[in-house]
Amino acid sequence: MTHQVTSTGKNRKKILFLFSDTGGGHRSATEAMIEALDLEFPGVFESAMVDFLVDYYPRPLNRAPEIYPPISRLPQAWGFSYKASNSRTRTRMLNQLSYPYLRRAAGRLVRENPADLIVSVHPLVNTNLMRAMRKSPRPFITVVTDMVTTHAFWYDRRADLVVVPTEQAKERGIHFGVPEGNLRVIGLPVADKFCRPVGDPLAFRDAQGWRRDLPVILLVGGGDGMGPVKRVAKAINEAALPATLVVICGRNAELKADLEALDWKMPAHLYGFTREMPAFMAASDMLLTKAGPGTISEAFIAGLPLVLYARLPGQEDGNVTYVIEEKAGVWAPRPREVVEAARHWVLDPAARAEASAASRRMARPEAARQIARLIADQVGVLP
Repeated sequence: MTHQVTSTGKNRKKILFLFSDTGGGHRSATEAMIEALDLEFPGVFESAMVDFLVDYYPRPLNRAPEIYPPISRLPQAWGFSYKASNSRTRTRMLNQLSYPYLRRAAGRLVRENPADLIVSVHPLVNTNLMRAMRKSPRPFITVVTDMVTTHAFWYDRRADLVVVPTEQAKERGIHFGVPEGNLRVIGLPVADKFCRPVGDPLAFRDAQGWRRDLPVILLVGGGDGMGPVKRVAKAINEAALPATLVVICGRNAELKADLEALDWKMPAHLYGFTREMPAFMAASDMLLTKAGPGTISEAFIAGLPLVLYARLPGQEDGNVTYVIEEKAGVWAPRPREVVEAARHWVLDPAARAEASAASRRMARPEAARQIARLIADQVGVLP
Protein backbone atom coordinates (compact mmCIF):
# COMPACT_ATOMS: atom_id res chain seq x y z
CA MET A 1 0.00 0.00 0.00
CA THR A 2 1.02 3.64 -0.48
CA HIS A 3 1.12 5.64 2.74
CA GLN A 4 -0.62 9.00 2.48
CA VAL A 5 2.09 11.20 3.95
CA THR A 6 2.68 14.63 2.46
CA SER A 7 5.89 16.65 2.43
CA THR A 8 7.19 19.77 0.74
CA GLY A 9 10.54 20.02 -0.97
CA LYS A 10 12.02 21.89 2.00
CA ASN A 11 11.25 19.28 4.64
CA ARG A 12 11.68 16.07 2.67
CA LYS A 13 13.60 13.53 4.69
CA LYS A 14 17.12 12.96 3.37
CA ILE A 15 18.34 9.38 3.23
CA LEU A 16 21.97 8.62 2.40
CA PHE A 17 22.66 5.16 0.95
CA LEU A 18 26.28 3.97 1.09
CA PHE A 19 27.25 1.26 -1.38
CA SER A 20 30.04 0.31 -3.75
CA ASP A 21 30.12 -1.63 -7.01
CA THR A 22 32.15 -4.52 -5.62
CA GLY A 23 29.71 -7.10 -6.92
CA GLY A 24 26.32 -6.34 -8.42
CA GLY A 25 24.20 -6.89 -5.33
CA HIS A 26 25.03 -3.70 -3.42
CA ARG A 27 23.84 -1.34 -6.15
CA SER A 28 20.70 -3.31 -7.08
CA ALA A 29 19.63 -3.63 -3.43
CA THR A 30 20.13 0.12 -2.93
CA GLU A 31 18.11 0.95 -6.02
CA ALA A 32 15.34 -1.39 -4.87
CA MET A 33 15.08 0.39 -1.50
CA ILE A 34 15.02 3.85 -3.08
CA GLU A 35 12.31 2.66 -5.46
CA ALA A 36 10.32 1.25 -2.53
CA LEU A 37 10.59 4.54 -0.60
CA ASP A 38 9.18 6.39 -3.60
CA LEU A 39 6.38 3.86 -4.02
CA GLU A 40 5.41 3.72 -0.35
CA PHE A 41 5.91 7.42 0.44
CA PRO A 42 5.75 9.44 -2.77
CA GLY A 43 7.35 12.86 -2.44
CA VAL A 44 8.43 12.37 1.17
CA PHE A 45 12.04 11.24 0.83
CA GLU A 46 15.10 12.57 -0.94
CA SER A 47 17.55 9.72 -1.50
CA ALA A 48 21.23 9.89 -2.43
CA MET A 49 23.54 7.03 -3.40
CA VAL A 50 27.25 7.42 -2.62
CA ASP A 51 29.93 4.95 -3.68
CA PHE A 52 32.02 5.58 -0.58
CA LEU A 53 35.05 3.70 -1.87
CA VAL A 54 35.30 5.50 -5.20
CA ASP A 55 34.17 8.95 -4.07
CA TYR A 56 35.86 9.26 -0.67
CA TYR A 57 38.30 6.55 0.31
CA PRO A 58 42.04 6.89 -0.45
CA ARG A 59 44.14 4.74 -2.74
CA PRO A 60 44.13 1.82 -3.30
CA LEU A 61 40.64 1.35 -1.79
CA ASN A 62 39.09 3.78 -4.28
CA ARG A 63 39.99 1.33 -7.03
CA ALA A 64 38.17 -1.58 -5.37
CA PRO A 65 35.37 -1.78 -7.99
CA GLU A 66 38.03 -2.23 -10.69
CA ILE A 67 40.03 -4.73 -8.65
CA TYR A 68 37.06 -6.80 -7.43
CA PRO A 69 36.18 -8.65 -10.69
CA PRO A 70 39.65 -10.17 -11.33
CA ILE A 71 40.10 -11.02 -7.63
CA SER A 72 36.70 -12.72 -7.47
CA ARG A 73 37.82 -14.95 -10.35
CA LEU A 74 40.50 -16.41 -8.02
CA PRO A 75 38.15 -18.39 -5.78
CA GLN A 76 40.76 -20.03 -3.59
CA ALA A 77 42.47 -16.74 -2.74
CA TRP A 78 39.12 -15.03 -2.21
CA GLY A 79 37.84 -17.81 0.03
CA PHE A 80 41.02 -17.83 2.11
CA SER A 81 40.97 -14.07 2.75
CA TYR A 82 37.23 -14.10 3.48
CA LYS A 83 37.45 -16.88 6.04
CA ALA A 84 40.73 -15.70 7.57
CA SER A 85 39.26 -12.28 8.42
CA ASN A 86 35.80 -13.48 9.48
CA SER A 87 35.87 -13.22 13.27
CA ARG A 88 35.06 -10.55 15.86
CA THR A 89 38.68 -10.36 16.97
CA ARG A 90 40.17 -10.03 13.49
CA THR A 91 37.62 -7.52 12.19
CA ARG A 92 38.08 -5.41 15.33
CA MET A 93 41.83 -5.45 14.80
CA LEU A 94 41.52 -4.61 11.09
CA ASN A 95 39.11 -1.76 11.81
CA GLN A 96 41.43 -0.34 14.48
CA LEU A 97 44.42 -0.55 12.15
CA SER A 98 42.57 1.03 9.23
CA TYR A 99 40.81 3.86 11.07
CA PRO A 100 43.80 6.28 11.22
CA TYR A 101 44.15 5.84 7.45
CA LEU A 102 40.40 6.26 6.76
CA ARG A 103 39.42 8.75 9.49
CA ARG A 104 39.65 11.89 7.35
CA ALA A 105 37.78 10.28 4.44
CA ALA A 106 35.01 9.01 6.71
CA GLY A 107 34.70 12.40 8.39
CA ARG A 108 34.51 14.19 5.03
CA LEU A 109 31.85 11.76 3.84
CA VAL A 110 29.71 12.59 6.89
CA ARG A 111 30.23 16.36 6.59
CA GLU A 112 29.52 16.56 2.87
CA ASN A 113 26.38 14.42 2.95
CA PRO A 114 23.95 15.73 5.58
CA ALA A 115 21.13 13.25 6.02
CA ASP A 116 18.33 12.38 8.40
CA LEU A 117 19.37 8.73 8.23
CA ILE A 118 22.20 6.68 6.75
CA VAL A 119 21.68 3.25 5.22
CA SER A 120 24.76 1.10 4.64
CA VAL A 121 24.57 -1.63 2.02
CA HIS A 122 28.25 -2.58 2.25
CA PRO A 123 30.22 -4.31 5.03
CA LEU A 124 33.41 -2.25 4.74
CA VAL A 125 31.99 1.14 5.71
CA ASN A 126 30.02 0.44 8.88
CA THR A 127 32.41 0.52 11.83
CA ASN A 128 34.74 3.26 10.62
CA LEU A 129 31.89 5.54 9.61
CA MET A 130 30.02 5.15 12.89
CA ARG A 131 33.25 5.90 14.70
CA ALA A 132 33.62 9.07 12.62
CA MET A 133 30.01 10.02 13.47
CA ARG A 134 30.53 10.12 17.22
CA LYS A 135 30.37 13.93 17.33
CA SER A 136 27.41 14.16 14.94
CA PRO A 137 25.32 11.04 15.54
CA ARG A 138 22.37 10.21 13.32
CA PRO A 139 20.26 7.09 12.77
CA PHE A 140 22.20 4.33 11.02
CA ILE A 141 20.74 1.19 9.44
CA THR A 142 22.76 -1.64 7.95
CA VAL A 143 21.05 -3.72 5.25
CA VAL A 144 22.99 -6.97 4.83
CA THR A 145 23.00 -8.12 1.21
CA ASP A 146 24.78 -11.44 1.73
CA MET A 147 22.32 -14.22 2.39
CA VAL A 148 23.61 -16.77 4.92
CA THR A 149 27.39 -16.90 5.53
CA THR A 150 27.63 -13.20 6.33
CA HIS A 151 30.97 -11.64 7.25
CA ALA A 152 31.68 -10.10 10.65
CA PHE A 153 32.38 -6.76 8.93
CA TRP A 154 28.63 -6.38 8.38
CA TYR A 155 27.83 -6.23 12.07
CA ASP A 156 28.41 -3.34 14.47
CA ARG A 157 26.40 -3.15 17.67
CA ARG A 158 26.17 0.67 17.39
CA ALA A 159 23.85 0.46 14.37
CA ASP A 160 20.27 1.37 15.24
CA LEU A 161 19.03 -1.56 13.15
CA VAL A 162 20.65 -4.36 11.18
CA VAL A 163 18.35 -5.81 8.53
CA VAL A 164 19.20 -9.35 7.43
CA PRO A 165 17.74 -11.65 4.77
CA THR A 166 17.61 -14.94 6.71
CA GLU A 167 17.40 -16.37 10.21
CA GLN A 168 20.91 -17.75 9.72
CA ALA A 169 22.22 -14.23 9.08
CA LYS A 170 20.43 -13.06 12.24
CA GLU A 171 22.12 -15.78 14.29
CA ARG A 172 25.48 -14.69 12.92
CA GLY A 173 24.67 -11.11 13.89
CA ILE A 174 23.97 -12.19 17.47
CA HIS A 175 27.22 -14.19 17.44
CA PHE A 176 29.12 -11.09 16.29
CA GLY A 177 27.72 -8.97 19.11
CA VAL A 178 24.61 -7.22 17.76
CA PRO A 179 21.76 -7.17 20.32
CA GLU A 180 18.94 -9.41 19.14
CA GLY A 181 16.47 -6.54 19.45
CA ASN A 182 18.43 -4.56 16.85
CA LEU A 183 18.18 -7.31 14.21
CA ARG A 184 15.30 -7.64 11.75
CA VAL A 185 14.83 -10.63 9.43
CA ILE A 186 13.11 -9.14 6.38
CA GLY A 187 14.71 -10.55 3.25
CA LEU A 188 16.81 -9.14 0.45
CA PRO A 189 15.41 -6.03 -1.29
CA VAL A 190 14.81 -6.63 -5.00
CA ALA A 191 13.34 -4.38 -7.67
CA ASP A 192 9.58 -3.97 -7.67
CA LYS A 193 9.29 -5.40 -11.20
CA PHE A 194 10.25 -8.83 -9.81
CA CYS A 195 7.49 -8.61 -7.20
CA ARG A 196 4.55 -7.74 -9.50
CA PRO A 197 2.63 -10.06 -11.84
CA VAL A 198 4.25 -9.97 -15.27
CA GLY A 199 1.38 -11.08 -17.49
CA ASP A 200 0.74 -14.35 -19.29
CA PRO A 201 3.91 -16.51 -19.39
CA LEU A 202 2.63 -18.44 -22.40
CA ALA A 203 2.03 -15.22 -24.29
CA PHE A 204 5.63 -14.23 -23.53
CA ARG A 205 6.82 -17.61 -24.83
CA ASP A 206 4.83 -17.09 -28.01
CA ALA A 207 6.28 -13.60 -28.48
CA GLN A 208 9.81 -14.99 -28.11
CA GLY A 209 9.18 -17.94 -30.41
CA TRP A 210 9.62 -20.55 -27.67
CA ARG A 211 7.74 -23.80 -28.01
CA ARG A 212 4.81 -24.22 -25.64
CA ASP A 213 5.12 -27.99 -25.41
CA LEU A 214 8.64 -28.14 -23.95
CA PRO A 215 9.91 -27.14 -20.49
CA VAL A 216 12.17 -24.08 -20.57
CA ILE A 217 15.66 -24.15 -19.03
CA LEU A 218 16.87 -20.63 -18.26
CA LEU A 219 20.67 -20.29 -18.04
CA VAL A 220 22.13 -17.01 -16.78
CA GLY A 221 25.58 -15.68 -15.97
CA GLY A 222 24.78 -12.25 -14.56
CA GLY A 223 24.79 -8.93 -16.37
CA ASP A 224 28.29 -9.59 -17.73
CA GLY A 225 27.69 -13.20 -18.77
CA MET A 226 30.50 -14.47 -16.55
CA GLY A 227 31.27 -17.94 -15.27
CA PRO A 228 31.09 -21.31 -17.02
CA VAL A 229 28.00 -20.42 -19.05
CA LYS A 230 29.47 -21.56 -22.37
CA ARG A 231 30.59 -24.94 -21.01
CA VAL A 232 27.21 -25.52 -19.38
CA ALA A 233 25.29 -24.54 -22.53
CA LYS A 234 27.44 -26.83 -24.68
CA ALA A 235 26.97 -29.76 -22.27
CA ILE A 236 23.19 -29.32 -22.29
CA ASN A 237 23.22 -29.13 -26.09
CA GLU A 238 25.28 -32.31 -26.35
CA ALA A 239 22.75 -34.05 -24.10
CA ALA A 240 19.97 -32.91 -26.45
CA LEU A 241 17.47 -32.67 -23.61
CA PRO A 242 13.79 -32.56 -24.61
CA ALA A 243 13.53 -28.92 -23.57
CA THR A 244 14.06 -25.38 -24.76
CA LEU A 245 17.30 -23.75 -23.61
CA VAL A 246 17.27 -19.98 -23.08
CA VAL A 247 20.66 -18.38 -22.41
CA ILE A 248 21.06 -14.81 -21.17
CA CYS A 249 24.58 -13.81 -22.20
CA GLY A 250 24.41 -10.33 -20.68
CA ARG A 251 26.94 -7.85 -22.04
CA ASN A 252 29.29 -10.66 -23.08
CA ALA A 253 29.05 -10.33 -26.88
CA GLU A 254 31.82 -12.90 -27.39
CA LEU A 255 29.87 -15.51 -25.43
CA LYS A 256 26.73 -14.85 -27.46
CA ALA A 257 28.64 -15.09 -30.75
CA ASP A 258 30.29 -18.37 -29.69
CA LEU A 259 26.94 -19.90 -28.76
CA GLU A 260 25.31 -18.68 -31.96
CA ALA A 261 27.98 -20.61 -33.87
CA LEU A 262 27.08 -23.91 -32.18
CA ASP A 263 25.32 -26.70 -34.06
CA TRP A 264 22.25 -26.79 -31.85
CA LYS A 265 20.62 -30.19 -31.28
CA MET A 266 17.69 -28.74 -29.31
CA PRO A 267 15.62 -25.54 -29.44
CA ALA A 268 17.82 -22.71 -28.16
CA HIS A 269 17.32 -18.96 -27.84
CA LEU A 270 20.23 -16.63 -27.06
CA TYR A 271 19.94 -13.11 -25.66
CA GLY A 272 22.27 -10.31 -24.68
CA PHE A 273 21.64 -7.95 -21.79
CA THR A 274 17.95 -7.64 -20.96
CA ARG A 275 15.78 -5.64 -18.59
CA GLU A 276 12.98 -8.19 -18.90
CA MET A 277 14.32 -10.77 -16.47
CA PRO A 278 11.03 -11.00 -14.51
CA ALA A 279 9.24 -12.05 -17.70
CA PHE A 280 12.01 -14.50 -18.64
CA MET A 281 11.82 -16.06 -15.17
CA ALA A 282 8.02 -16.24 -15.17
CA ALA A 283 8.05 -18.02 -18.53
CA SER A 284 10.73 -20.56 -17.54
CA ASP A 285 10.59 -23.84 -15.63
CA MET A 286 14.00 -23.86 -13.94
CA LEU A 287 16.99 -21.55 -13.48
CA LEU A 288 20.67 -22.44 -13.88
CA THR A 289 22.81 -19.80 -12.17
CA LYS A 290 25.69 -18.84 -9.93
CA ALA A 291 24.76 -18.79 -6.23
CA GLY A 292 24.44 -15.01 -5.93
CA PRO A 293 21.93 -13.81 -3.30
CA GLY A 294 20.09 -11.38 -5.57
CA THR A 295 19.42 -13.92 -8.32
CA ILE A 296 18.40 -16.55 -5.76
CA SER A 297 15.96 -14.11 -4.15
CA GLU A 298 14.47 -13.23 -7.54
CA ALA A 299 14.17 -16.92 -8.42
CA PHE A 300 12.33 -17.61 -5.16
CA ILE A 301 9.76 -14.94 -6.03
CA ALA A 302 9.30 -16.53 -9.46
CA GLY A 303 9.03 -20.00 -7.89
CA LEU A 304 11.89 -21.38 -9.98
CA PRO A 305 13.81 -24.54 -9.05
CA LEU A 306 17.52 -23.72 -8.95
CA VAL A 307 20.56 -25.48 -10.31
CA LEU A 308 23.55 -23.69 -8.79
CA TYR A 309 26.66 -24.23 -10.87
CA ALA A 310 29.16 -21.86 -9.17
CA ARG A 311 29.66 -19.95 -5.93
CA LEU A 312 32.05 -17.40 -4.47
CA PRO A 313 33.82 -19.17 -1.59
CA GLY A 314 33.01 -17.77 1.82
CA GLN A 315 30.07 -15.45 1.31
CA GLU A 316 28.12 -17.73 -1.05
CA ASP A 317 28.87 -21.10 0.56
CA GLY A 318 25.85 -20.79 2.81
CA ASN A 319 23.59 -19.85 -0.10
CA VAL A 320 24.13 -23.28 -1.63
CA THR A 321 23.41 -25.08 1.64
CA TYR A 322 20.34 -22.90 2.20
CA VAL A 323 18.84 -23.72 -1.22
CA ILE A 324 19.57 -27.44 -0.86
CA GLU A 325 18.23 -27.75 2.70
CA GLU A 326 15.01 -25.99 1.72
CA LYS A 327 14.70 -28.40 -1.25
CA ALA A 328 14.47 -25.47 -3.68
CA GLY A 329 17.43 -26.56 -5.77
CA VAL A 330 20.65 -28.51 -6.17
CA TRP A 331 24.39 -27.91 -6.29
CA ALA A 332 26.00 -28.96 -9.58
CA PRO A 333 29.54 -27.56 -9.93
CA ARG A 334 30.41 -29.52 -13.09
CA PRO A 335 28.66 -29.22 -16.47
CA ARG A 336 27.76 -32.93 -16.51
CA GLU A 337 26.14 -32.53 -13.07
CA VAL A 338 24.18 -29.54 -14.33
CA VAL A 339 22.95 -31.67 -17.22
CA GLU A 340 21.82 -34.46 -14.92
CA ALA A 341 20.02 -32.05 -12.59
CA ALA A 342 18.24 -30.39 -15.50
CA ARG A 343 17.43 -33.77 -17.04
CA HIS A 344 15.80 -34.90 -13.79
CA TRP A 345 13.44 -31.93 -13.71
CA VAL A 346 12.75 -32.07 -17.45
CA LEU A 347 11.72 -35.73 -17.31
CA ASP A 348 9.96 -35.60 -13.93
CA PRO A 349 7.40 -32.76 -13.86
CA ALA A 350 6.20 -33.79 -10.38
CA ALA A 351 9.71 -33.39 -8.92
CA ARG A 352 10.03 -30.08 -10.72
CA ALA A 353 6.72 -28.88 -9.27
CA GLU A 354 7.85 -29.90 -5.79
CA ALA A 355 11.08 -27.90 -6.08
CA SER A 356 9.12 -24.98 -7.53
CA ALA A 357 6.77 -24.94 -4.55
CA ALA A 358 9.75 -25.06 -2.16
CA SER A 359 11.35 -22.14 -3.97
CA ARG A 360 8.17 -20.08 -3.79
CA ARG A 361 7.88 -20.74 -0.04
CA MET A 362 11.21 -19.00 0.47
CA ALA A 363 10.16 -15.84 -1.38
CA ARG A 364 10.10 -12.46 0.38
CA PRO A 365 8.65 -10.13 -2.26
CA GLU A 366 7.74 -7.44 0.29
CA ALA A 367 11.30 -7.01 1.62
CA ALA A 368 12.11 -3.69 -0.07
CA ARG A 369 8.80 -2.13 1.00
CA GLN A 370 9.17 -3.42 4.55
CA ILE A 371 12.62 -1.83 4.74
CA ALA A 372 11.14 1.41 3.38
CA ARG A 373 8.63 1.39 6.23
CA LEU A 374 11.42 0.74 8.75
CA ILE A 375 13.30 3.76 7.38
CA ALA A 376 10.15 5.88 7.60
CA ASP A 377 9.62 4.80 11.19
CA GLN A 378 13.21 5.64 12.14
CA VAL A 379 12.87 9.24 10.90
CA GLY A 380 9.42 9.79 12.36
CA VAL A 381 7.37 9.70 9.16
CA LEU A 382 5.08 6.94 10.40
CA PRO A 383 2.90 7.71 13.44
